[in-house]
Amino acid sequence: MLPSRSHTASAFRILLGSPWAPAATHVPFSCHTCTELPHSFSTCALQLPPTCHTPQLPAVLDPSCSPVHGTSCTVAQLPAVLTSSRSPVHGTSCTVAQLPAVLTPSRSPVHGTSCTVAQLPAVLAPYSSPVHGTSCTVAQLPAALAPYSSPVHGTTLAVQVNLARHTTFRDDLPLEEGGFMSKSEFKKRQKANRVALEKAKKQADAIVSGVSFPSAETPAKLQDDTAAHLEQENDPTEYRENRIKFIEGKKREGGNPYPHSFKVSMSVPDFVAKFQGLEAGQQLQDVSVCLAGRIHSKRASSSKLLFYDLKAEGSGVQIMADVRGSQQPLPTFQELHGSCKRGDVVGVVGNPGKSKKGELSLFSTSFVVLAPCLHMLPTEQYGFNDQEVRYRQRHVDLICNPEVRNIFFTRAKVIQFVRRYLDARGFLEVETPILNMIPGGANARPFMTHHNDLSRDMFMRIAPELYLKTLVVGGIERVYEIGRQFRNEGIDLTHNPEFTTCEFYQAYADYYDLMTTTETLISQMVLELKGSYKLQYHAQGRAAPPVELDFTPPWRRIPLVAGLEEVLGVEFPPNLAFTSGQAFLLALVEKHSIPCPPPHTPARLLDKLAGAFLEPQCSNPTFICDHPQFMSPLAKWHRHNPSLTERFELFINKSEVCNAYTELNDPVRQRKLFEEQASAKAAGDEEAMLVDENFCTALEHGLPPTGGWGMGIDRMTMLLTDSTNIKEVLLFPAMKPKDDGQ
Repeated sequence: MLPSRSHTASAFRILLGSPWAPAATHVPFSCHTCTELPHSFSTCALQLPPTCHTPQLPAVLDPSCSPVHGTSCTVAQLPAVLTSSRSPVHGTSCTVAQLPAVLTPSRSPVHGTSCTVAQLPAVLAPYSSPVHGTSCTVAQLPAALAPYSSPVHGTTLAVQVNLARHTTFRDDLPLEEGGFMSKSEFKKRQKANRVALEKAKKQADAIVSGVSFPSAETPAKLQDDTAAHLEQENDPTEYRENRIKFIEGKKREGGNPYPHSFKVSMSVPDFVAKFQGLEAGQQLQDVSVCLAGRIHSKRASSSKLLFYDLKAEGSGVQIMADVRGSQQPLPTFQELHGSCKRGDVVGVVGNPGKSKKGELSLFSTSFVVLAPCLHMLPTEQYGFNDQEVRYRQRHVDLICNPEVRNIFFTRAKVIQFVRRYLDARGFLEVETPILNMIPGGANARPFMTHHNDLSRDMFMRIAPELYLKTLVVGGIERVYEIGRQFRNEGIDLTHNPEFTTCEFYQAYADYYDLMTTTETLISQMVLELKGSYKLQYHAQGRAAPPVELDFTPPWRRIPLVAGLEEVLGVEFPPNLAFTSGQAFLLALVEKHSIPCPPPHTPARLLDKLAGAFLEPQCSNPTFICDHPQFMSPLAKWHRHNPSLTERFELFINKSEVCNAYTELNDPVRQRKLFEEQASAKAAGDEEAMLVDENFCTALEHGLPPTGGWGMGIDRMTMLLTDSTNIKEVLLFPAMKPKDDGQ
């Protein structure tokens, strides 16, 4: 079936171009007037004006040495060539009138859907094929086809615009709607055609380089390059495979996709700080800078001008890659920038300056990819926000979320402040063993491992306390350690099986001294890092209003037993360690429906009561102090009440941050308390301690009056970074394995 008169004529008018355009400078085929067209074209009801030239489609097919036809032909010979051709386009004989039917069912790279002659340009235009790599309108079709070497034509054709012979104004030039054309209208049309021709040439260059340009609908905004758009459409697995193939191809060609080094002259933050004061449009041609970093976005203004956002060390700068300022020839420039993807690590040499709009930039003279990224990075539009995935892929989290980087820099500053504070007061930093023969220093369930050479089970340390106090016995009177502890306990918002603490021990100090030290150290830390004693903390998450935490010293102090008596309105028996005291505590726990799984030791029951009634009062920094002796086997008895100890715990935002006490230095009493702990462990309390003979022997040599102090670095960092989940402040938190074991 032949196309209608109106559709066919319309389509060929587009292919013919405007009858008022300037004449083509290069037409590699013989021109024929419509009177020379074969009769079969006449049956298509095309009423072409006698002044126009032959449509471009035959001209494109005409000289090609391709599977479509192998010999040159005039338009009059076209039917014969098409008829006898054994090509992917058609496999049967046909006249020109049958051409639509032959082209329609073709399974060729040119088109994959049925179409009439009028529809052919529309089918070719958006099709992603060897003919052209970008979508184009019908008017752009010649420009897309012309410079590309494809199965349709095997030679590169010049950009052709089939133009009429009217290049000068005449009084008798007719208008389509009737009447004659004015001279101003003629000039207006000539200018429009020149603009269209220049645009077509640029779009033709874009296809070769693999870069798309802004469409007419978005003239004011640069678009991402075609590769970036294709990234979003590709399957991540396919994207990775394609990148690997590309890199392997570079290796086979003798290239090195992973250079051994790149000399950086300054960091990106230093670059920003040094050149931020430049004027808009200013460029320092005599200054050369070498920067390196990761590409976060890529934009193209043309095949010869591209823009990148380069980020490194928490700062970013724009890279302007212009072929006019590059030391690389145009083919190398286009190939390099066409293959560079978001996520690649690159090195750039160039001149600092600012764009006309005032954006700080490095005007590139040399550009090299240092480490290709094989995976598709999340886009800024969708982000990388899934909490589970963020913790498992912390490297991507750090790339995509700059605020995460700030958390760990704050964590490092917390450690640096504590170290600086203690060093300034004469403390010595040491390291003690991670693997212990006996787990000690705290009430906690340890991790167990096996030492093959010693042929015995060993324990990951739960605290360095016993080693550090042994050093005080040896004469190192002020000692501290910042390191990892390991406790085989639950995982929740404030607990992780491995965590970081700072513990220090100071001879001739007691827990009153340590309270003052704690107030000073932490309040000064908050003031230095946050600029105020008060900070806003989203205790219930970012969606809820924040609470204000006030670190201004002095802080509130709550005696544990007296505080519970006040809250519960009851009087506790004098010795809670006895059976009667245990029954009393159990009755309180059951009365208030507080969960407490067995064993129901006095220490566990009292700890549950404190967690239910005292800790919720501790929003601002608060000391809970004077714990009973059975809760603190390593602490010294209270000088005013021997059933209690000189111990305190610091709570901030209802969570424990510090623990400290006057150290027990009586070796006989210490051994007795260890034995009581061992009995509790035998009764089923997995958190109780064992008897450490080596430490008891050390105490027998004399431990001076000593104050011991410990702080959780992770929880302190949570407060200073407004984090409600401890996993946010651990680079690699403990995660439940996925189904694949990862």
